[in-house]
Amino acid sequence: MKIGAFIFDTDYSIDIAELAQEMEQRGYEALLVPEHTHIPASRQSPWPGGGDLPQEYWHTYDPFVSLSFAAAATKNLKVGTGICLLPQRDTLVTAKLAASLDRMSNGRFLFGVGAGWNREELEHHGQTFASRFKRLEEQLQAMKGLWSEDEFGFKGDFVQFTPSWSFPKPIQQPGPPMILGGESDHTLKRIMKYADGWLPRGRGGLDMAKEMARFKQHADEAGRDINDLTVSLFGAAPKPEALDGYREAGLTRALLPLLSEDRDKVLQRLDKYQPLLQ
Repeated sequence: MKIGAFIFDTDYSIDIAELAQEMEQRGYEALLVPEHTHIPASRQSPWPGGGDLPQEYWHTYDPFVSLSFAAAATKNLKVGTGICLLPQRDTLVTAKLAASLDRMSNGRFLFGVGAGWNREELEHHGQTFASRFKRLEEQLQAMKGLWSEDEFGFKGDFVQFTPSWSFPKPIQQPGPPMILGGESDHTLKRIMKYADGWLPRGRGGLDMAKEMARFKQHADEAGRDINDLTVSLFGAAPKPEALDGYREAGLTRALLPLLSEDRDKVLQRLDKYQPLLQ
C-alpha cells in the first residue's frame, strides 16, 4: 500500500511547491488537492462534514494551476485532484488541462473526480444539480475518447461536440487514471462502467474490510477484475494500527490529511507522520 496526503491548497497555507518537494523527499507517493471555484455566501447547502464550513473551502487555488507547480518542483511524486468537480467544468477545456498536466508531469497525474455537494455553486456554473451525475458520466466517456483517439466526437444529452482533434495526448493511456469519489452503491456501479478506481472518504469510521468486500462484489457483478482497479482512501486515519488494517484489506493508497496551515505547522505534521511511512 502506498502512502500519500491531501491538502486544501490555499492562499494562506504552505507553498505547494515546497510541500511537494518535502513529501517527495520523505517518501510519499502522491499529493492530492480538492477544488471549489467559489462558495456562494447564501450557504444554503449544508456542509456534509457538519457544522460550519471551514474557510479553506473558499480559499482554494485552482487545482490544475496548483498541481502544475507541485509537479514542476518534483520528479516522482504523483499529483492529483481530490476531487475535481467535473460537472461544473467545461468538458473540452478540462480534458485539455488534464492531458497537459499528465504529459508535462511525465505521466504523474491522478484524476480524482466527483459530482459535488453544493447546489448553489453548481448552479452558478449554469448546471442543474439533479442531473449532475448523468453529466459526469458523459464527461468521463467524452474525455477518455478525446485523450485516446486521434479524431473523436461525442453526442450525449449534456455533452456534445462533432469529431475533433485534441492534442497533446496524455502520456498515460487511455488517459490519466479516473478515480471517483463517493461511498454509495451508485458510485461503485459508476466506477465499474466508466472509471479506474475508487476514492472513498475516511471520515465516519468506514470499515474498509467490509467496504472492500462490497467493492469486489460490484466488480464481480460487472465483470471487472478488481486487480485492475485502485482504492485510495481520502482522509486515512494517521495511526499505525489503522494503516495496518488498510493494508490487510487490500487498499492501493492511503491519503493522510494535512491542514491548510502555514509552513512550520505543516512541516511539523509531516514530522509527526514520518514514522508511519517507515
